[in-house]
Amino acid sequence: MSLQTKVMEALKEAMKAKDTIALESLRAIKSAILLAKTEAGAAEELTEADELKLLQKLVKQRKDSAALYTQQGRNDLAEPELAQKAIIEKFLPAQLSEAEVEATLKTIIAQVGATTAKDMGKVMGVATKQLAGKTDSKLISEIVKKLLS
Repeated sequence: MSLQTKVMEALKEAMKAKDTIALESLRAIKSAILLAKTEAGAAEELTEADELKLLQKLVKQRKDSAALYTQQGRNDLAEPELAQKAIIEKFLPAQLSEAEVEATLKTIIAQVGATTAKDMGKVMGVATKQLAGKTDSKLISEIVKKLLS
């Protein structure tokens, strides 16, 4: 079942339940999907990798907004952003823990033969492909820096 189909079903359920936060989140996903489909040079259907990138982008936007609102002391604005983030994350695959990411990265570093921080690019290339959708790329880069230093 495609992401768009899942979102439409969840949207119907949210309408029936009159859940405004879920409606806003699901409409944002639906809008992003439509925008991605109508971009110049876009394929008829989004690939699973494109769907993951789109969802991760939406989650990151909500997380950044919430952090900014919290920093400015506006918890009344941060809470809905975090609630929307949680709803959008339901459509992402299960996220790996930091320990699981570190174990995977150690394996990748051994495969690539990286020894210094100069080899970070090699490791990041393989790691971002292998861990796509399973964790945040910022976390990957932090752990790689720690392991190679």
